[in-house]
Amino acid sequence: MKNLVVTLLMLVSVMIYAQDQKQQVPQINVSGEGKIKVTPDQGIISLGVENTGKDAAEVKKANDIIIEKILKFIKQNNIPQSDFQTTNVSLYKNYDYEKKKYNYVANQTITVTLKDLKKYDGFMMGITDTGVTNINGVEFKSSKMEIYEAEARKKAMLNAKQKALDYVSVLSQKVGKAILITDNSQAYYPQPMFKGAMRVEAMDAGAPRETLAIGEIEIISNVQVAFVLE
Repeated sequence: MKNLVVTLLMLVSVMIYAQDQKQQVPQINVSGEGKIKVTPDQGIISLGVENTGKDAAEVKKANDIIIEKILKFIKQNNIPQSDFQTTNVSLYKNYDYEKKKYNYVANQTITVTLKDLKKYDGFMMGITDTGVTNINGVEFKSSKMEIYEAEARKKAMLNAKQKALDYVSVLSQKVGKAILITDNSQAYYPQPMFKGAMRVEAMDAGAPRETLAIGEIEIISNVQVAFVLE
């Protein structure tokens, strides 16, 4: 009886192993990357206002006066309401260790999207007259991001397939259909890649100036693909 049980267990194990072997499909796993370099046509400018004082109400009032001027200037430049937004507001009590006393600090940040970068110089020169205390930076982007992202994904798939073909070319096998595709792309904000200096200094007082190096942004897509080997 004991021998019979052992025999049955061995038979079941062999059957399971054979089934697993049958289910395994010869395959190759490769990664692919697609890159698209684009000249941006939009800029997001971060403007900040900060005031410090002994009284919280006075500090906030000082901030509000400047913010009002900034908003008026933005509207005067025909920038749509949808293209500027308050992104941070804070009012807090702070201890000055050097002077050994408390004061209040008011902060507010406004981001503005310029959809025409030709207006950048004029806008930046004018905004300084409003009393803005901080220009926190400029982020470049393209108005056709979705189109370029789709192109990058296609390039990533082509790159993966070419890798698979390269590996299999030395074998007596062929690359079959894809059985698993994993998108490994990460959400990110494209950063400018400066390609050559676009900054031009005016030769005379009447000549226009360029003070913005637009450069290029890089849109990257990464994919992992499993192909059947035939």
